[in-house]
Amino acid sequence: MASLSENMEGPVIKAAKLALEMENVNYVLPFVKKDFEEELKNAFEKTMMVRDLSGEAAELADYWFFETTVRLHKLGKEAYFTGLKPPELDGGPVISMANKAIETEDLGELREFLMKFMGGEIEKRFQAVVSRKNYRINNVEAARSYAEAMMEFLRFSHNVYKYVELCGE
Repeated sequence: MASLSENMEGPVIKAAKLALEMENVNYVLPFVKKDFEEELKNAFEKTMMVRDLSGEAAELADYWFFETTVRLHKLGKEAYFTGLKPPELDGGPVISMANKAIETEDLGELREFLMKFMGGEIEKRFQAVVSRKNYRINNVEAARSYAEAMMEFLRFSHNVYKYVELCGE
C-alpha cells in the first residue's frame, strides 16, 4: 500500500500544490522537519523560477518539487522515499472521510465507519477462535487450527491496542 505522504492526493502534495499556487513555501514547511527547511526553500525558489519558462517546464518543475517535498518529509520520519503514487492507490475510504471530518469539524461519519470496521475485524477473528474451540484432543490438526486462530485473535487485539497506545503518545 502506498504511503499517505507519497500519494498525489495526500496532504503533503496538497500542501505543496497550495504553496506553488499561493507562491508561499510556508504552506508546505510544516510537513518537513526544521533540519530540511533550507533545502525545501531552495527547491521552492528554483521551482518558482522554472515555472515561468513554459507550461511543460512548470509541469516538470512542479513534479520535481513534489518529489523533493515528499523525500524530505519521509527523511524527517526516517522512512524511505519510494516515489510518488497515483491517487487511486489511496488505501480505501478512510482518508477521504478523515479529510471530510477535518473540513466539517464533525467526527461522526469517520468514527462510525472505523468502529464498524474494527468491530467486524475483531468479531471475525473471535468467531474463528470460538468455532474451533471444542476440538477432540486427539485431533492434532483441529487443535492446530484452534491454536492458530487463537494466536491470530490475541495478536490482532494486542497490535490494535499497542498501535493506538503508541499513536496516542
